[in-house]
Amino acid sequence: MDSYDVIIVGSGPAGMGAAFEIARKKPDTSILMIDKNKYSTGGMRNDCKMNFTYPIGFPQEYWDKPTAEGYLKDVTAFLAPEILHKSNIEVYQKRAERLGGSLLDIRQSHLGTDGGLLLIKRLLADLDALGVTLSLGETMLSVDEEQHLITTDTREISYRKLLIAPGRQGFHFLQNILTSLNVPFIDNIVDIGIRVETRIEHYPIVKDYYDPKFYFEDKVRTFCTNSGDAHVVKEKYVTSRGDTWYSVNGHAYSKERNRENGMANFAILKTVKFTAPLASGQAYAENLGLQAALMGGNRPLMQRVGDFRLGSRSKEDSFNSDYFDFTPTLKDCCPGDISLAMPSKILRNIWKAMKSLDTVVPGVLHPSTIMYYPEIKLYANKPVYRDAMFRVTQNIYLAGDGAGTSRGITAAWASGIRVAHGMLKDL
Repeated sequence: MDSYDVIIVGSGPAGMGAAFEIARKKPDTSILMIDKNKYSTGGMRNDCKMNFTYPIGFPQEYWDKPTAEGYLKDVTAFLAPEILHKSNIEVYQKRAERLGGSLLDIRQSHLGTDGGLLLIKRLLADLDALGVTLSLGETMLSVDEEQHLITTDTREISYRKLLIAPGRQGFHFLQNILTSLNVPFIDNIVDIGIRVETRIEHYPIVKDYYDPKFYFEDKVRTFCTNSGDAHVVKEKYVTSRGDTWYSVNGHAYSKERNRENGMANFAILKTVKFTAPLASGQAYAENLGLQAALMGGNRPLMQRVGDFRLGSRSKEDSFNSDYFDFTPTLKDCCPGDISLAMPSKILRNIWKAMKSLDTVVPGVLHPSTIMYYPEIKLYANKPVYRDAMFRVTQNIYLAGDGAGTSRGITAAWASGIRVAHGMLKDL
C-alpha cells in the first residue's frame, strides 16, 4: 500500500499553496497531490484574474484584516504578480456613492486564460522538482479517518495528514465527505444573477480599471469583468440526481495574443441567504438552473436589453439586425425572456443595480447589450472548523472555495498556506 505524510486532494490554488509551503519548509515530507481531472483545475485555468486587496476573496467570518494581509504578503511574494494600472477611479467612485453604491479600489493582476495555463504548467513543474508526487486523473472516493486511509478509483493510500481542497465544482463530493465524517455544515448562501456582454465603448470603465468591483443596494454587486479578447462561455453542472444544467461565465485572453475583439463582459449578482427555514443554497441554485435549462432547450438564455425594456422576448432575428451592433460571443445560447426564469425579486434588484450602473458608466444599457442567464456562484459549504487552520478532524483539513475558506485564486492560495502551517506543527 502506498503511504504519504501528506495527501492533497485538488490541484487548484489552495492545494498548490499548501504543497509549496510544506515542501519548502519541510523538504523531507512525502506529499501526494491528486485530482480527478487529467489536468490541474481551479480558477487559474479561467481568465486568471487575481486580487491582492482584503477583503476581496476572504470570507470575513474566517479572516480578519491583519491575518489576511499577512498571508497576502506571502502569496504576493510567491506569485510575483504584475499589478494593473488604474486611472480616473475617483470619478466613478463619486458617481457610485451618490447612488448609494461603492466602487472598491483593488490591486489586480490579469494573465488571461492563455497566461493562466502557462502559469499552471510552470507551477506543476516546480512542484515536481520539489519532490511532490502528482497523480492527475485519479479520483478520491472515500476516507477512513480511523485507519488514515483514502480510497480512490485505483487504490488505497495511507496518510498522516489529509487536505481536501476540491473547489466549487466539488460541492457534492465535499458534502458527501463531510457527512461521512459526521462534520456539521450548512450551505445556505448563493449568488444568483446574469452575465452582461457589450462593446467596450458601451462600458469604457474597463480602459481605466480592468475588473471594477461595484457594490449596490440589496446585496447586488458586479463580479469577474473581462475585456479585450473577451468571451462568454457556459459551464456544465450535474445535480446529485444526475440532471444537467448550464451556468454562464466569462473569460479573456492576454494582450500578448493581439486578437482583441473589442468586447467586455461581467457578472452582476444578487446574494441570497436562507435563514428561516434554513435551506440549501445548492439545491435552490440547481432548481433555478434546471428551470432555465427547461426554457432554453438545455441551453442558457440570452436577451437583448432593448427587448427586455420593451417587455419582449428576444428571438433569433434580435441578434442579426444592424441596430444591434454585435453578435453574441456565446452562440450556443437560446434567445428568450429571462424574466420568465429568474425570480422576480432577484430580477428587480439586479435591474435596479443595472440602471444605477448605467448612470455611473453611461452606455452599458445600450439596446444591443446582452443579458445571459443563469450565472450562479455557490458560496460553498460552511463546515464547523475545529481551529483557525481549517481542521475538521484531528488529521483532516479543508481549504479553498469549495470549503468556504476563500472566494478566488489569491485567497484560496492563502488558505492553503494556512492549512500547511497547521500541518507543519504536527509533522
